[in-house]
Amino acid sequence: MRLSQYFLPLLRENPSEAQIVSHRLMLRAGMIRQSSAGIYSWLPLGLRVLKRVEQIVREEQDRSGAQEILMPTIQPAELWRESGRYDDYGKEMLRIQDRHDREMLYGPTNEEQVTDIVRGAIRSYRDLPKNLYHIQWKFRDEVRPRFGVMRGREFLMKDAYSFDVDAAGAKHSYNKMFVAYLRTFARMGLKAIPMRADTGPIGGDLSHEFQILAETGESAVFCDRRWLETAALADDVDYDSDLEPLFRKWTALYAATDEIHDPQNCPVPPEDLVTARGIEVGQTFYFGTKYSVPLGAVVAGPNGEEVPLEMGSYGIGVSRLVGALIEANHDDAGIIWPDSVAPFRLGLVNLRAADAKCREAAGDLYAKLRQAGVEVLYDDRDESPGAKFAAMDLIGLPDQLIIGPRGLAAGTIECKNRRSGARQDLPLDAAVARFVAA
Repeated sequence: MRLSQYFLPLLRENPSEAQIVSHRLMLRAGMIRQSSAGIYSWLPLGLRVLKRVEQIVREEQDRSGAQEILMPTIQPAELWRESGRYDDYGKEMLRIQDRHDREMLYGPTNEEQVTDIVRGAIRSYRDLPKNLYHIQWKFRDEVRPRFGVMRGREFLMKDAYSFDVDAAGAKHSYNKMFVAYLRTFARMGLKAIPMRADTGPIGGDLSHEFQILAETGESAVFCDRRWLETAALADDVDYDSDLEPLFRKWTALYAATDEIHDPQNCPVPPEDLVTARGIEVGQTFYFGTKYSVPLGAVVAGPNGEEVPLEMGSYGIGVSRLVGALIEANHDDAGIIWPDSVAPFRLGLVNLRAADAKCREAAGDLYAKLRQAGVEVLYDDRDESPGAKFAAMDLIGLPDQLIIGPRGLAAGTIECKNRRSGARQDLPLDAAVARFVAA
């Protein structure tokens, strides 16, 4: 993509309404624009990152055996009345009426909707287990939406829902999602610590929040200092095997959210306890028959008896992850994207757009990179070198290739790594091979 043609409305100054780094940088880098309080439009650069994050989430859900569906954003109120949550959920739920005066709602979550689907389709324990997930926009009418996409009113979520015939099967399904989450965040270059957490309005008696430690985190978290040296889980996993040992390994060290942490009974000595702020990027719940009993989701068991389904739900904040990634990957100049989620693999900078030789060399290299399948953003604008460098550092592509008259005369191109700042001169004809191999 040529930057002269790309819709990338950069801002030079920090917006006054942005309180945290990710919000400031997403606005300055032209990734989002606010529509109303807590609601954002995603512009081309931001949408590319959002889609990359979504795809990693999808791939790891599929790898675990979960199956993708798509449920509507608008749900009938009667489903929520069946579960007993319609009146309990509070003002965060956006309630509406259609033209026939039927009560509807903009779904803040989907336990009722997916249970209704399953209760109408699954009749026997032989059809279990099942894990269904979708990636869909949700709405919660926050009292004080803030921090950009980190705490907005409209947001993109991955929600998975597991259905099993007994508690043992449900725990295995829970472990599958637990491990899938560790792999998902590791692929994005994030160390997400699983912490015992309160179940909140979802309910149940087992829950973990996956927290990224960050100064701008929204809540206090507590963990064993050894978590800071723990490498992220990146190994392949056999999801059909017994995952309980792996689950126990990743929950052996103490980690708890503020709601669960008990200072009087904490097993970690004060000198080994890390007190920090955390950004929640995912949460897992096991809640047994909380929804299946009131909604009548039952199957015929092995002996013909009616058995209510054992359920769990598992959420990942896809749009929130974009903000969390920036909070964990930035410097004073701008964003530093991990390769796996970067909107483009590299930026190509022509320092002298008016110079015919530079223009020809940059255009030729751009064409060869694209032909080789390398996603590249080519800054062909008639701007100063300083403005071009600032723009590339702000949007944070992993690498930059810089063409200028001096290097061109020597037959070289400069390669700059955004994260390390390391610079290297490459033979012009080796530049494409360098990034195709990568």
